[in-house]
Amino acid sequence: QILEGIAYMHEKNIVHLDLKPENIVCVDPNGTSIKIIDFGLARKLDGLTPLKVMHGTPEFVAPEVINYEPVCLATDMWSIGVICYILLSGESPFQGNSDTETLALVTAAQWEFDEESFEDITEEAKDFISCLLNKDPRRRKSCEEALAHSWMVKFDSGDVTSTKTLSKEKMKKFLARQKWKKAGKALQALKRMALLSKNDSCASPTSPMQDLPLSPEAEDALQSLDQKMQGPPQFTQSLEDQTVDQGSCAHLTCHIIGYPDPEVLWLCGDEPLEESPSLQIEYEDDGRCTLILPKVSPKDSNVYTCRATNEHGETVSSAKLTVL
Repeated sequence: QILEGIAYMHEKNIVHLDLKPENIVCVDPNGTSIKIIDFGLARKLDGLTPLKVMHGTPEFVAPEVINYEPVCLATDMWSIGVICYILLSGESPFQGNSDTETLALVTAAQWEFDEESFEDITEEAKDFISCLLNKDPRRRKSCEEALAHSWMVKFDSGDVTSTKTLSKEKMKKFLARQKWKKAGKALQALKRMALLSKNDSCASPTSPMQDLPLSPEAEDALQSLDQKMQGPPQFTQSLEDQTVDQGSCAHLTCHIIGYPDPEVLWLCGDEPLEESPSLQIEYEDDGRCTLILPKVSPKDSNVYTCRATNEHGETVSSAKLTVL
């Protein structure tokens, strides 16, 4: 679907320039149709004037953007390759310890298939990614060529035996790492603000701010914030008992907070639940967790439990579902 959407844009010589998971959203809560959003950086190529840009998200931006070289339709294809890598492995191919390190890895186009992360991934899928994560834009596959790749053709063949459902655990861990990274950046920003506040009157070009000590008050504030961020899971909204009609769709929803992000397990009675065509589990960035049971029957009547666990502790919330 991403390729089809971008192919439509590319037919009109429009390049998105900010493709990343956050800019690909579901059309509705229960469907599998997606749409591409955030066209704030999109540009139309006229084929005459070279277009150079200096914006984008470090993990997903193409080498030619960092090098301030002309961008082209293939610039989007690099980003699609990164997205595909992440969706299949739960790992980011160019994630460094800082934006500077990430940009350096992208510029060098240094990446590999981690053996453990890609142990269940076919060679065709890896070849698809390799065809997109090529430093030379001229050697990357276009949208049309990517759609014609043997790995993609299998999805349109209707042969369910040639496809498999991947575990979502890798993606959950990736999203948790992204939250950790954002929290770390927030702490760094607070530290910089504290330094600026303390040293604004005496800072000079020859005295780097990072070498100046924080005041005891600023240190205490930062440590207090860091400690407050750490904590066991808690339910800010617990599950509630429900009575629904047979054939309807049941939604069991709760809100969880905790740092680091808790691992969540749903149970029916004492049995752990996994996603299937008759059961969906959704997780939102704000901590909302929802168990969706489409077309329930009386046999679905039971006590459902959401269990959240992190390194600081565990908590559970339960509710009874009654199907009439």
